[in-house]
Amino acid sequence: MKNEEIRIGVIGLGYVGLPLAVEFGKSIETIGFDINKGRIKELEDGYDRTLEVDSDELKEAIKLQYTSKIEELVSCNFYIVTVPTPIDKYKRPDLTPLIKASETVGTVLSEGDIVIYESTVYPGATEEECVPVLEKHSGLTFNKDFFCGYSPERINPGDKVHTFTTIKKVTAGSTPEVGKKVDDLYKKVVTAGTHLASSIKVAEAAKVIENSQRDINIAFVNELAVIFNKMGIDTLEVLEAAGTKWNFLPFRPGLVGGHCIGVDPYYLTHKAQEIGYNPEIILSGRRLNDNMGSFVAGQIVKLMIKKEQRIAGSKVLMLGITFKENCPDIRNSRVIDIIHELEEFGVNVNTYDPWADADEVKKEYGIGLVNDEQLKTNGSYDAIVLAVAHDSFKNIDIQSLKKDKTIVYDVKGVLPMGIVDERL
Repeated sequence: MKNEEIRIGVIGLGYVGLPLAVEFGKSIETIGFDINKGRIKELEDGYDRTLEVDSDELKEAIKLQYTSKIEELVSCNFYIVTVPTPIDKYKRPDLTPLIKASETVGTVLSEGDIVIYESTVYPGATEEECVPVLEKHSGLTFNKDFFCGYSPERINPGDKVHTFTTIKKVTAGSTPEVGKKVDDLYKKVVTAGTHLASSIKVAEAAKVIENSQRDINIAFVNELAVIFNKMGIDTLEVLEAAGTKWNFLPFRPGLVGGHCIGVDPYYLTHKAQEIGYNPEIILSGRRLNDNMGSFVAGQIVKLMIKKEQRIAGSKVLMLGITFKENCPDIRNSRVIDIIHELEEFGVNVNTYDPWADADEVKKEYGIGLVNDEQLKTNGSYDAIVLAVAHDSFKNIDIQSLKKDKTIVYDVKGVLPMGIVDERL
């Protein structure tokens, strides 16, 4: 299939969909669809609020157009779905965005079209959950009139080194022939190459275990941090020493949030329980990681008590609310766990994060952010917590924000040891 015969529709223009649409749009006719009209207007004006794609890159996508109108997708023959797959308050998979996107695609699907899913799901979800929706809304028959593919996203928000084109892409199709077409499509833009899996289920499983593996490894070092804290040993010093062995894995303790590592394992465990197996290691790791915010808050309060500080009514500065460094993404940030736990002790928490959008934080978590001016004029703090390792925080003037008995807690282990009372 030649480039001029391909017309791609990308469903969802967030952290995953936009970089993909832009890259394809440099050489292939591409339509980027999003239900958020404000998002479409921003992109048409050359601005990406996620900061994943700069204005110059947006201009390079000369064959990319944006729309929020479903009918404008009807001319596409490849549809790539890149919507979020979150969990609900009971930590169960929430496939609502995926089902709604499938409904959208189903209304414009034609014979011969291929629908590719990039969203992280449990093995079997594409064919068991999405395909019936496509059939219902299109009136077409799967693997006869239309086909499906799966190519899990591997976008790392804020990472300017490991980008869409430089990360090897796993691909799969609902038939061997379609798998080859899907693989060939991504080969046109992914310079790192592709890996064609034997089935959609294999590709789905490969994606969901990538982040589950990281989650378990981080849980292990988080547990080490709890143990070593009780023993009065600095965890990072231990990890640095152990890291001198060639095959020691360099994981560090921390808060596990975001749209992937803190969410994806629940998709795998959900499916495992559905088929009659109760996963132990995966869920144990999840419980441990989900409790780290509470552990950190407890350590902060203990340190304040040791310095004879009054806890109720004290003022704490939280540096960072995004789920990771140098990135505006606040989805599933576990910093909020520390904030809520401290508030349970009667602590007044001021949160400062120059990367985060104050309106988004207010809407998502119900807390306000202090701005640069307020940071300067709000006076000194009883405790300062570095929760996110933004580069700008590494040079922040901690001394100007301290009182005589202020404690400094470094969750990320990036501040000079001389100014830190304790680190995770």
